[in-house]
Amino acid sequence: MTPADEAELLHAIDRWIEKSVVPVVKHYDHADEWPAPIVAQMQELGLFGATISPEYGGLGLPASTYAKIVMRISSYWMSITGIFNSHLMLALAIEKFGTEAQKQQWLPRLASGEVRGGLALTEPDAGTDLQGIRMTARREGDDYVINGTKTWISNGIQGSCFALLVKTDPEAEPRHKGMSLFIAPKGPGFTVGRQLEKLGYKAIDSAELVFDNYRISADHLIGGVEGQGFYQATGGLELGRINVASRGVGIAEGALRLATEYAQVRKTFGKPIHEHQAIGLKLGEMVTRARAARLLTLDAAAIFDRGERCDMEAGMAKYFASEAALENSIESMRIHGAYGYSKEYDIERLYRDAPLTCIGEGTNELQRIIIARQWVKRNLAA
Repeated sequence: MTPADEAELLHAIDRWIEKSVVPVVKHYDHADEWPAPIVAQMQELGLFGATISPEYGGLGLPASTYAKIVMRISSYWMSITGIFNSHLMLALAIEKFGTEAQKQQWLPRLASGEVRGGLALTEPDAGTDLQGIRMTARREGDDYVINGTKTWISNGIQGSCFALLVKTDPEAEPRHKGMSLFIAPKGPGFTVGRQLEKLGYKAIDSAELVFDNYRISADHLIGGVEGQGFYQATGGLELGRINVASRGVGIAEGALRLATEYAQVRKTFGKPIHEHQAIGLKLGEMVTRARAARLLTLDAAAIFDRGERCDMEAGMAKYFASEAALENSIESMRIHGAYGYSKEYDIERLYRDAPLTCIGEGTNELQRIIIARQWVKRNLAA
């Protein structure tokens, strides 16, 4: 993608945000209501095929361009980025690890948005530790029979197909060698449990998925070989962490934008509050955090686009950008004073959404461990 093409695409995203998202975000967020018209518009924009290769009907965007799209949208409303990002993680698993028949069958429909879904990894007792999953798939002839429960699954209610991580060999040691990943469309034996209430990240459904003797043909096993599921599920985490970092950048920049606007119109003691040193110090810290988060995220995206390993860089970006989102949203709320605590002002939404970025795609505690381990591996003592 040329710089001119990218600029044109980002300009179109900006116009769409201003025209279609900003006027309705409070309604959908406060009502915690699925934004069907926004989803249809994202489908028209091609966002459900953003990172899918053009040969399968997608836009084939590089990670750096995709990150910038997520940053822009998240600076106003993070939730809707989750609707297409979780979907794209499913598509990535199929495109990266699936058989050619699986790619031909599923990717065009995923790219168009005809089929929408997500990634079903987390269970009640297994989140960051994916090797702790209990869901099983038992082979019966040409089929697999799956039993178990997933939780906190984005698009669980509105989606129709998921990449489902299971144990095909519960006795395998080490545990990850007994895990497999399936393409799991909704059908008999696949039911949706309760929708989970959340502090923020409203309007996107997060739900429990229950599988009771769910039968699926063997050709839904991604790649066609058992025991590869752990690597397939985690193979998209670098892009997933770049996405979460991009959300963090968006929130950090959005909080900064709101604080900057408010600090110029709000006056105390006869002058705009940005002229008070205490507020100026906050703004200086906020703009530095936001800028550093953006640069770390684009650095990780550039390495990903070159096809190089970037788990350390993606972890650094995710860790720093999510903490920047949290800090900037809090500082922006404090700059707004009592108004920041009001649901009439947008900062309260960013404040509620920010903590999720510190948890999603691996907690920040895990990110620091990954960063440290990779740093030492790259700098072994002589």
